[in-house]
Amino acid sequence: MKITITGSLGNISKPLAKELIQKGHSVTIITSSAERKEEIEKLGAETAIGSVEDSAFLTETFSGSDAVYCMIPRANYFDPNLDLDAFTRKIGNTYAQAIKQSGVKRVVFLSSIGAHLEQNSGIIQRYNEIEAVLNQLTNVSITFMRPTSFYYNLLAYIPAIKNQGFIAANYGADSLIPWVSPNDIAQAIAEELTSPLDGKKIRYVVSEELTGNETAHILGTAIGKPDLEWKLIGNEEVLNGLVSVGMQPKIAEGLVEMYAALHNGVLGADFSNNKPNVFGKTKLADYAKEFALIYNQK
Repeated sequence: MKITITGSLGNISKPLAKELIQKGHSVTIITSSAERKEEIEKLGAETAIGSVEDSAFLTETFSGSDAVYCMIPRANYFDPNLDLDAFTRKIGNTYAQAIKQSGVKRVVFLSSIGAHLEQNSGIIQRYNEIEAVLNQLTNVSITFMRPTSFYYNLLAYIPAIKNQGFIAANYGADSLIPWVSPNDIAQAIAEELTSPLDGKKIRYVVSEELTGNETAHILGTAIGKPDLEWKLIGNEEVLNGLVSVGMQPKIAEGLVEMYAALHNGVLGADFSNNKPNVFGKTKLADYAKEFALIYNQK
C-alpha cells in the first residue's frame, strides 16, 4: 500500500513509519522541516516537505495514497500569542478539505480520550469538533484513534520530583489513570491503516491502568526513590503553578479542566464503556527505564 503519514518523526509517527516500512508498504512522511529529510530517507520513506495548514500541499501529497494518517502537531503552550483553539480547528478543517479533494479512501485520525464530550474537556474539546467535521465526509472510511494519557506526559513532573520530592496534580492519587505508550498507539494505527473499513469507527488505545500512587511508585523505583508520592491538590493550586512557570493562562485553565474531568470520571466515561479487550504491550515499568534516563540527565 501507498501510505502517507503526518507528524514527521514524532513519538508516534516514527515507530509507525518503521512498522509500515518493515511490512513492505510505501511510506511518505510529511514534515515541515527540510532538516528531517535525510533521517526520513534513511528509514526507507519518502519525504514531503510542507505545512499541514496548507490545504493545496496536503491535497497534492494525499493524492494517490491508499491511506493517510492525520494528527494535530503539538503547540507551544508557553507562547502568549498562541490561539490553541484556532490552531487546532484550522488544521482539522484543512485535513477535511484535503481528504475530500484528494479522494483518498482510508484515513486514520489521531483524536483523544474525551473526544465524545462537547464541553468540560478542556484543551481537547476541539477534537470533538474535528471528529464531527470528518464524520461529515462521504466516500471515505475513517478510524478515530482515541488514545488515553501518554506516558511521556509524566516527564513534566520531573522538576517537581527534583525540587519538591513528590508529584502533585489535580487527578490521580487513589484514582485510576489509563496510560498509553506511543509505540502501542503506532501499532494500532498501523493495523487500522492496512485494514479494510466501510464507514467510520472509534478505537481506543490503552497500555495499562494504574492509580496515581501506583504510577508514582513505579517511577520512583526506577529513579531510586521507591517512596515517591503522588499528592492530590486542588485545581486552583495546579493552575497557579502552571501560570507561574510561564504557561499561557487560557491553556493552563484548559489543562486543569481536562485533568479535573479525568479525575471525576467524565473524560473517560466513553472509554470505560468501550474499553479494548486487549491492552498495549508496553507497560509503565518498561517506560520507567526511559523516564529514569531523562530524569538523570536533567
